[in-house]
Amino acid sequence: MGVISTSQFKKGIYIIFQEIPHMVVETAFTSPGKGSAFYKTKLKNLYTGKIVDYTYKSGEKVEEVMVETHEAEYSYFDGSNYVFIEPRSFEQYTVPVEIVGDDKVYLKEGLLYRIKFYEENPVGISLPKTIAFKIVEAENSVKGDTATNASKQAVLDTGMKVQVPLFIKTGEEILVNTETGAYLSRK
Repeated sequence: MGVISTSQFKKGIYIIFQEIPHMVVETAFTSPGKGSAFYKTKLKNLYTGKIVDYTYKSGEKVEEVMVETHEAEYSYFDGSNYVFIEPRSFEQYTVPVEIVGDDKVYLKEGLLYRIKFYEENPVGISLPKTIAFKIVEAENSVKGDTATNASKQAVLDTGMKVQVPLFIKTGEEILVNTETGAYLSRK
């Protein structure tokens, strides 16, 4: 375990907060005109999953928690856990629904994900930066409807809804940014 400064905070790092390991879910830097700068954070307790808001002074030091990472392919959902299989050893990792949370729309069978473990318990997953999805439903665009940056809603093969340009049709594959949930390009 090392000590890091608040300036190194970013989504997905693990720190000790009030003697309990937490994951940084969100962080925002604020520098008011008067007074010292600070970081507003949302921290997720690794044991309970409870999220707490906390404000750190700029430059404050905190202890970073080292987590173990395993790469594994998403295999299936068993009703209460997502099951991942390590491709080389065929070891199975079960990750509870609460840990995956809203990222479930990014889980595609056969794709590699990084599963984070703390004290041999899964505490999070890291998604690839971009994932290819197939469009299963998209409205038809009207001929001549070419306003700049016009978009329509499309439903992807995982059930996720995303705004896409008017020229995208049902059946096409697109790339989606997993950090923002936004359309990037055709595949």
